[in-house]
Amino acid sequence: MRVRAFAKINLSLRVVATRDDGYHELRTIFQSIALHDTLTFARRRGAFALTADDPACPSDDTNLIWRAADRMWKASGRRGAPRDVAVQLKKRIPLQAGLGGGSSDAAAALRVFARFWRVADTPVRDAAAALGADVPYFLEGGTALGLDRGDLLFPLIDRPPAWVVLVLPPFGVSTKEAFAWWDQRAGKVGKAGKSGGARKAGSGAVYEVGNDLEGPVAARHPEIARIVRALRAERAVEAAMSGSGSAVFGLFDRRADAARAAAALASTTRRTVLTRTLNRSKYQRLAAT
Repeated sequence: MRVRAFAKINLSLRVVATRDDGYHELRTIFQSIALHDTLTFARRRGAFALTADDPACPSDDTNLIWRAADRMWKASGRRGAPRDVAVQLKKRIPLQAGLGGGSSDAAAALRVFARFWRVADTPVRDAAAALGADVPYFLEGGTALGLDRGDLLFPLIDRPPAWVVLVLPPFGVSTKEAFAWWDQRAGKVGKAGKSGGARKAGSGAVYEVGNDLEGPVAARHPEIARIVRALRAERAVEAAMSGSGSAVFGLFDRRADAARAAAALASTTRRTVLTRTLNRSKYQRLAAT
């Protein structure tokens, strides 16, 4: 069985507060995009196995796919470690980019293992929440509001379709470090200043934009701010860092404009990806096959 695990961007990300448990209270708007990893599942006798074509991606029990297998195996009432399945991961969503690749892989794996081992919907959703704050979103897709850690979800009316240019710097950003940098800035000024606001997209839709982590991350990696400015200069409807970075996205109404921007911003030290948004119904259809 072969399934796709789609990336996301954060149209907005607001850090509301630091929680007592060490996590951060968020208000974020997720948006699915067509860039995806591919997971191939094969039934075979023997120990569970996971391989990835990207050597930087772990293939052991630290990978969320492995942890998803373990949770579904136990949820099905089986004992011991998961077995009799091999997974091959074709990685296209970059690591440490704020695009949710690991979480999307986990959600895709949960769906398949639940089917293999006949696990009901509730344990799947419980496992998604336990595996990571972004994982529950990838069971839904489309445009959605995330509260609390980002895992309390409210589906929104899908944003009108847009072309997306992803600009990928030659470095990644640790989520843990990005939030630590926000904490440092918030401690100095009482609360980190917010950038952005409600703006009108070229399609006429009004939505919140801005990423509270962008400033603290760009202070350590000025390339982020330069890319945002460059995308806006290329007439992006909106541009911002996604999640905790390091990927920066630009939204475009016309494919020709997006392709021109992708070509203009590509260089020997950074690459660009031209893709597009996915609405909820298309996401759920494509993610299930």
